[in-house]
Amino acid sequence: MDKPSSNDQDLPPSKTQRKRAMEDLQELGETLVALPLDRLKRLLDKQDLPDILRDALLEAYRITSHGARKRHLQYIGRLMREVDPEPLRLALDVVNGASVAENARLHRLEHLRETLLDDEQTLNHIATTYPGADLTHLRQLRRNAIKEKEQNKAPRNYRALFQALKELDDRSLTTLAPLAPTGGEEDGGEI
Repeated sequence: MDKPSSNDQDLPPSKTQRKRAMEDLQELGETLVALPLDRLKRLLDKQDLPDILRDALLEAYRITSHGARKRHLQYIGRLMREVDPEPLRLALDVVNGASVAENARLHRLEHLRETLLDDEQTLNHIATTYPGADLTHLRQLRRNAIKEKEQNKAPRNYRALFQALKELDDRSLTTLAPLAPTGGEEDGGEI
């Protein structure tokens, strides 16, 4: 009984196993092509891939015909057999994790907007969290958003309030160090 088990280990993968592996690679290609183009480009810049595969992945965005797209995805799957898919899978996991974090951040900002609309005292919290915030502008957007809601108008200021909060959050995330000198210059200008 030991002999058949050792022979099983020496056998090449079955046709079914090879087909399943090829389908997995094609699905990975489909997942990559499903990403927004800018994210895919950033991901590809960080990977060491053959130019032909890189070009095929980018070319998939131009193909709109269903049949042609399906054939092109099969072609991508065939090209993917030549590379190690693990670095791509890991990079894809990182990209997906980043989008989950971005969604959480946007939900947090939506909640902040709703809290601000319900209670003007939230401006104090915003002032401490975002030191460079233009509270007068936020107060005006809040007041106009409430009026729009009461008058059943289009929520232009409601959206503008969210964008203002998002811009404040973007500035605090991307340029924490440069904001400190700017805040100091503003303080110096006011004195």
